Amino acid sequence: MENTENTKNRFGLVGKNIAYSFSKGYFTQKFSGLNLKNYSYENFDIQEITEFKDLIDHNKDIKGLNVTIPYKEAILPFLDQIDHKAAKIGAVNTIKFTKEGLVGYNTDVFGFQDSIAPHLKKHHKKALILGTGGASKAVAFVFDELGIARTFVSRNPEANQWSYDDLNESIMAEYTVIVNCTPLGTSPNITAKPSIPYKFLTEWHLLFDLIYNPEKTAFLKEGEARGADIQNGHKMLAIQAEKAWEIWNL
Repeated sequence: MENTENTKNRFGLVGKNIAYSFSKGYFTQKFSGLNLKNYSYENFDIQEITEFKDLIDHNKDIKGLNVTIPYKEAILPFLDQIDHKAAKIGAVNTIKFTKEGLVGYNTDVFGFQDSIAPHLKKHHKKALILGTGGASKAVAFVFDELGIARTFVSRNPEANQWSYDDLNESIMAEYTVIVNCTPLGTSPNITAKPSIPYKFLTEWHLLFDLIYNPEKTAFLKEGEARGADIQNGHKMLAIQAEKAWEIWNL
């Protein structure tokens, strides 16, 4: 990318109610550290995905965007091209602005795989994915790549999914990796947590929460109290952000 005094290099995050955003702080600090004085990162908080077209039409100097809850899937029709991996996942969290139009990518897969890999043990053969939103699709993709059987758990389960009421001692013993892809437990609602039977957790379990604020969610605390290995979403976010930066600079 050009770095001249009169070239603006604007980046940002598209989402809903995103004042808490990790990305803005991360990239603002990154640009400062790299002495990129004409680079900026801002939050584009939109209440409906239909506002996205106006956002693009009125901000012609944007070079790249990240996409977060709840628009990782809803954004797809607004893109001109979609990377093959993102298309297979069915969700986009990174957009590059090119002469040919808007190109969508998914960097969540890199973030999740690289951050969960150090925690996986030989007995981690099956996983429960809590939630069915855009981020959960990247998580499922990674488990498929790793050969880990996975099942979605939802409040409104579809075919081949379980409801929270379906989870029992037998399932919990068999599925020793549990990933929270719901927003339950995000600050300021820090006492909220998915309705799984925590009493069946053991030291054989690995609990991964995509949430990073608070650092230790109620979900993770329940696991930790029973000896489970735990990991929050901070490392995943940092890795996916770096991958987005790499894509924007290709």
